[in-house]
Amino acid sequence: MKLYQLRQEQLLPVTLDEAWAFFSNPANLAEITPPELGFAVDHLDPGPMEEGQIISYRVKVAPGLWMPWVTEIKAVRERHSFIDEQRFGPYKFWHHRHRFQEVAGGVLVKDHVFYGLPFGPFGQLAHALFVQRKMRGIFASRREVLEQRFGRGA
Repeated sequence: MKLYQLRQEQLLPVTLDEAWAFFSNPANLAEITPPELGFAVDHLDPGPMEEGQIISYRVKVAPGLWMPWVTEIKAVRERHSFIDEQRFGPYKFWHHRHRFQEVAGGVLVKDHVFYGLPFGPFGQLAHALFVQRKMRGIFASRREVLEQRFGRGA
């Protein structure tokens, strides 16, 4: 399996507490996911994010084709970082580290995603033709939504 990476950083003009409160609440994922993915949370335990927490969603992977997506919160460092990993879903491998760093002007939000696709060479072809562009689009959309919600960092 070939492993791919996506990195993104975004400065948000908010406090660390505000950033953490928003990003550590999995119920907010739908807000920052492009509408065309039809992202919907199926199961989420109430309360604060914690290690071992299982969250299940549904996503539209193609027109009319929905797939369940189950992730586990693997590590939480309060107000600093958390990791979510896929247990079942559209990827063969998914590891997403979210980091938050207080800086002048707000909080630097850093995403680092490692992901792999199923189907060997067919998955690599799908990545080149479609998935890589889709991933970039999802994170570009997320950037826009966050700027609209919190403002643009300097």
